[in-house]
Amino acid sequence: MSGGAAVGAALLALALAATGEAAAVLRDGGYEGLLAAVHPRVPEDGRLLARLQEMITEASSYLFNATKGRVYFRSVKILIPPTWKEKNYEKPKHETYEKADVIVAAPYWKHGDDPYTLQHEACGKMGKYIHFTPSFLANDYVTDIYGSRGRTFVHEWAHLRWGVFDEYDNDRPFYVTGQNQVKVTRCSSDLTGIYVCEKNSCSDGSCVINKLTGLFKEGCAFIPERNQTAVSSIMYMQSLSSVAEFCNEHNHNREAPNLQNQMCDYRSTWEVIKNSTDFENDLPLTNSSLITPPSFSLLQKRERVICLVLDVSKTIDTGQGNWINRLHQAAELYLLQIVEENTYVGIVTFSDKGEIKTHVHQIVSDKARKQLASYLPTAPGGKRANVCAGLSLFFYCQVIRKKEGHLYGSEIILVTGGQDNSTGRCFSEVINGGSVIHTITVGSSAAKEIEHFSKETGGFKFFVPERLDFSDLLDVFTGIMSRSGDTFHQSVQIESAGESVAEYTQLRRTVTIDSTVGRETFFVATWQSAEPPEIILTDPIGRSYTVKDFELDSVFHVARLQIPGTAETGDWAYTLINVHLAPQVLTMTVTSRAANSTLPTVSVKTYMSKDTTYYPSAMVVYVQISQGFSPILGASVTATVSSENGDTVSLELLDNGAGSDIFKNDGIYSKYLFSFSGNGRYSLKVRVQANRTTVPQTAMPWSYAMYIPGYVENGKLKMNPSRPPAIKNNTQVRRGDFSRTAVGDSFTVSAVPTGPYIDVFPPCKIIDLDARMEDDKVILSWTAPGDDFDKGQATSYEIRTSETPLELRDSFYNTTFVNTSTLSPQHAGCTEIFVFKPEAFTTGNITVIYVAIRAVDEVFLRSELSNIAQAVMFIPPMAYPPSNLKFVPWPVLTVWWKRFD
Repeated sequence: MSGGAAVGAALLALALAATGEAAAVLRDGGYEGLLAAVHPRVPEDGRLLARLQEMITEASSYLFNATKGRVYFRSVKILIPPTWKEKNYEKPKHETYEKADVIVAAPYWKHGDDPYTLQHEACGKMGKYIHFTPSFLANDYVTDIYGSRGRTFVHEWAHLRWGVFDEYDNDRPFYVTGQNQVKVTRCSSDLTGIYVCEKNSCSDGSCVINKLTGLFKEGCAFIPERNQTAVSSIMYMQSLSSVAEFCNEHNHNREAPNLQNQMCDYRSTWEVIKNSTDFENDLPLTNSSLITPPSFSLLQKRERVICLVLDVSKTIDTGQGNWINRLHQAAELYLLQIVEENTYVGIVTFSDKGEIKTHVHQIVSDKARKQLASYLPTAPGGKRANVCAGLSLFFYCQVIRKKEGHLYGSEIILVTGGQDNSTGRCFSEVINGGSVIHTITVGSSAAKEIEHFSKETGGFKFFVPERLDFSDLLDVFTGIMSRSGDTFHQSVQIESAGESVAEYTQLRRTVTIDSTVGRETFFVATWQSAEPPEIILTDPIGRSYTVKDFELDSVFHVARLQIPGTAETGDWAYTLINVHLAPQVLTMTVTSRAANSTLPTVSVKTYMSKDTTYYPSAMVVYVQISQGFSPILGASVTATVSSENGDTVSLELLDNGAGSDIFKNDGIYSKYLFSFSGNGRYSLKVRVQANRTTVPQTAMPWSYAMYIPGYVENGKLKMNPSRPPAIKNNTQVRRGDFSRTAVGDSFTVSAVPTGPYIDVFPPCKIIDLDARMEDDKVILSWTAPGDDFDKGQATSYEIRTSETPLELRDSFYNTTFVNTSTLSPQHAGCTEIFVFKPEAFTTGNITVIYVAIRAVDEVFLRSELSNIAQAVMFIPPMAYPPSNLKFVPWPVLTVWWKRFD
């Protein structure tokens, strides 16, 4: 088999995992390799492992029946943290905490044990992970609140795998129907129950209707009957024993103001699920008797073992002949500052041939770090790059086997820019060896197959343009951290700045050291000329450091200063003055570690919506900023995208719930990327600067299991313990300023035209259209899209209404036209307000209308149809007959019994 054919065959074996982030792969109806991971800060508790297995085993059969015999869980891996006692568990290969489908970790902020799924993309797209707390798994009282754990798992799995949303809404638990009736936001509408009101919450001491809105006043809740005949829906109340199906097109409640309707254009959950790639064949399994309970593998990683495999060939052309110098600077920074304590590290170099520079040594001190750095290459090798020569030394010459006896869970950092098209010779052997391979490709000449090593083993994949005169290579080495989930031991990149500085001019910046970091803080400057720049660094209390305080390396042009103890919190100002007689590039990199083991650092994670695209298909850049699981709001986020030829595009990312940003204020910032200068690889770098940011203390709009307040059973009301009180939405934790820099995985773009620019990009879809009634007028509000996606300014809007959402969705131009001649679009990101009087309400018979909008640009390209908004005109009845209310005494609660069906 040729090298290319070998690569192709290996890629085909994992093709089913190519879409989305999930570790689980679907084969012949069975999900294989579902990965659940326990956070290293969770105290050891054997019950958690047992409960995980019980939950997923129950979920498997429930899922099989819910999907009408299509899918189940065949094999599951549970990653046990290294902080737990070793019990001869299997060694993980490519599995890491941050790649897990399911995580077990402490609760998000102060909101108890609600299981939830982090969803950041549109309907039908995979989420990031499901989060269960140790308390949820260990305590049995939760089954009364959420239902059995297996059923709850299926509810969350539908969020994660198929991108459906909840069919309830805690902010809008009731709504007024087109028949002027009050209903519970639910699916299906066949579910029955009663209304319950707590005395302390209801001003009138009972569940009563607000005569202006037609809705219940605050304090009312829906209590379901435990014994039901309704069989759906799992995305509403999976806890009920009768519920065994997802809502489908026949019983879906399209009037309910829930996220499923809003995000999925009023499609039922089963319609969305059947449209996923998991159900392309849409054929139930023919022999259900062959379905067995899932098998479980318990994995545990102990020490981290890494091998640097570095290309020292002369094929890497940086334009200035300084490749070895830059490689040494970056790899030294990694060894001295980034890689975690107690890690084992070895070094291999290669050009025509490979060379073992050192076998693995454990990092136990600063001396050990410096000893490892002394083995880094200092001179270039041969004229060509032979990647397999380097990898074979790692693979055969025991650089890692010398320590472990096998390669499972070890890591390779492969750096290359050589034109080596023979990687297929060792591809299958390397990816099947059990190591995670992180790749750093340099320039446009690097073999296109190199990134496949990362993709197939779950490693990072970075790209650095050939022009290495800035800090790109330093940044990508800084981004290669352990993915154990424990941020205390990880390095945090605070600053990365670099620019060409003219003679006797300066690079001056301010960087913020916040309260979550400060331990092992380094300031590292690099330059190009023979003598170092003048350096002036001033801490927040006025203490100054100069070049004399830095440790200088005149050979590789590096100046390094480690701040003793814990760095002062606040703004640090640094100045680099070029004292050379010609312009040169000066850089400053600042890294630190967590100041306190009990206080999570502010972390920044970057990712793209996909790792390859074909013009003119747009991509989305995502940046997640959090402290632990708590989102950080109000940050300024700038992404810089660089192409192979060095051209850059800067994007300001937003968390405003418009355009590419699905949820407002969830700490995930995003922006469309559609402007590409050419084909090939692209790199991503993010800078975050924050001033007086906030950490919300209320539950985020992520998809979570509903807290059931109680049940009606055999005519008696049985209430669950009260949910812990949530803090109001406008109450937030203020935190100080902070700075962060992060890099993301590389991606590739193809089919970019070389001819003159033609406008092929429409305005982006409006996803936050809102409608409300005031008197007899409808007031619409939304965020303005751009001329091209979320950039620029659209030319006009098309607004239409209908009595049904499906008519708008399926036959937009056959619905009622709204005159928008007075409406001129504003610049992208601005809030639009438009008021009109609908003709449908003039008859007095219609109380609900649906509204949708499209934006049009200057060449008449139209956006996708917006979310469909609902406007309700409540017509109060002549009187509210008291005979409709029946009150039942209760020690704590006043209950309004009104059965609805």
